[in-house]
Amino acid sequence: MQKRRTFIKLFGKAAIGSTLAVPFLESCGNNPSNVTTTDDEKLLESLKAIQIKGISPSAKDNLLLAENLSYQKLISWKDKISEQDHFGFNNDFTCYIPLSEDNTNDGLLWVNHEYAHSLFVAGFDHSKGLEHKTKQQVDLERYSVGGSIVRIQKTDEGWKVIKNDPHNRRLNSFTKIKFNWDQPIAGSDHGIGTHSNCSGGITPWNTILTCEENYDQYEGETIYDENNTPSHEPAKYGWDRFYNNPPEHYGWVVEVDPKTGDAQKHIALGRFAHECCTLIELEDKRIVAYSGDDKNNEFIYKFISSKPSSLKEGTLYVADTENGKWISLNYEDQPILQEKFKDQTEVLVRVREAARMLGATEQNRPEDFEIDPITGDVLVALTNNYDKENYHGSILKITENGKHDALTFKAKDHLVGGPESGFTCPDNMAFDKVGNLYFTSDMSGSKMNKEDGPYFPAFKNNGLFVVPRYGDQKGEVIQIASAPTDAELTGPWFSPDYSTLFLSVQHPGENTTDLTKPTSSWPDGNGAIPKPSVVCISGALLDKLTHLNKLV
Repeated sequence: MQKRRTFIKLFGKAAIGSTLAVPFLESCGNNPSNVTTTDDEKLLESLKAIQIKGISPSAKDNLLLAENLSYQKLISWKDKISEQDHFGFNNDFTCYIPLSEDNTNDGLLWVNHEYAHSLFVAGFDHSKGLEHKTKQQVDLERYSVGGSIVRIQKTDEGWKVIKNDPHNRRLNSFTKIKFNWDQPIAGSDHGIGTHSNCSGGITPWNTILTCEENYDQYEGETIYDENNTPSHEPAKYGWDRFYNNPPEHYGWVVEVDPKTGDAQKHIALGRFAHECCTLIELEDKRIVAYSGDDKNNEFIYKFISSKPSSLKEGTLYVADTENGKWISLNYEDQPILQEKFKDQTEVLVRVREAARMLGATEQNRPEDFEIDPITGDVLVALTNNYDKENYHGSILKITENGKHDALTFKAKDHLVGGPESGFTCPDNMAFDKVGNLYFTSDMSGSKMNKEDGPYFPAFKNNGLFVVPRYGDQKGEVIQIASAPTDAELTGPWFSPDYSTLFLSVQHPGENTTDLTKPTSSWPDGNGAIPKPSVVCISGALLDKLTHLNKLV
């Protein structure tokens, strides 16, 4: 339901100009029939007059916001959503879909649950060694991850969760999920559970895409030596000590119907540490899907479907950003792949190896992808790369040479992190409907606020930033939120009228080693155990930045 994608889908890059055009307003659904160019000019003058008073970096254990913004806590870890289920841990990606077009203030909120903090979730201290971890503790962790679907409504008092609504449900590491593929994956047509769910996306048919990222920490990984002989690499969290789930069943993009909970894993999009999956629908209804492998020295991928509305039939490509070309990962197209892999299924399961064989360009942890609603450019958050002493990351801009199914492109830095630019480690991104860019930062809890580290004390806690598109502050990186201690802000997603920004506060107090002395007590305070939560941000500043319905 996000209008930024509708714009590109309906009008294409040929209709996009450097200023707001009438087709843009029409696609956003906020344009009365009598809107004229004069109205656009008035809007632009209004946008230019906006002055954003940002906040300074902070190390306080609180969610701090810029002037004229406020937040409401919507839901927290352990909150009951039904008689059977409670909200999961470490919420990340959020996505809101109205139940009807007539009332956009009543809908379903999907929230990813990325990983478990063993001490908070299961009472287990990893310093004791995995041999002391019980199956009961593993089961608590397995339940805490995956995703939540909750019905929410906007009232005069703000947004609220409708408890025990029939739509409310959990997907977790025990949920049976089928593979959308014609061949078995590691001997099965389905996997057990979804976890490591980081960011995601939405389809043109209003289903959710949730992406499995660091699956190897829970299931381990299958490693192949120079003779192509496999062996099992054990998992950090030790789930594989009690459950024999093949690692190949994880690391996929999972599509979820929020109204029914039905889910499927899309094999054609490849298996790796998916951070997100961002879709564009072409004029002929074929789908282009962008995704990145969130690991040092891994790759950027693009899937182009060969049939309308399909995430199964098509070709997966990997990016050569040095030469500006998309390289096919089709088994039939690449003789070198036929020398090592037996078929296309094996290429997709071991796509990291295949991409490296074909000369793809190594990246600095590609995380979120967003498509600029004004230019059609694809922005990629490259968070950092310790291996290459790239501590602050950047946002890469990919300009396709034509439409989004083009096989050549231009790539260059859009924003570069560091002390000079005022931000570090970009992660999740979102555009509002007039093209302002919002992004969060992802400093590791073990690195931030260290006097002797490469992150510089000046950055302090993680934050949320906006880059205005118009006015005197055009192109500036302005901090508008600061996260609690050890936390990061993730999953920014706008309500359909753009008056609310849904945002996850993930892993507050992550560095806690003693439950009696948590490093954060957000959101309850007073020494309480911290709780990852989803908040709703609103206020006059957001209204001024995003609203197009007041053109005078």
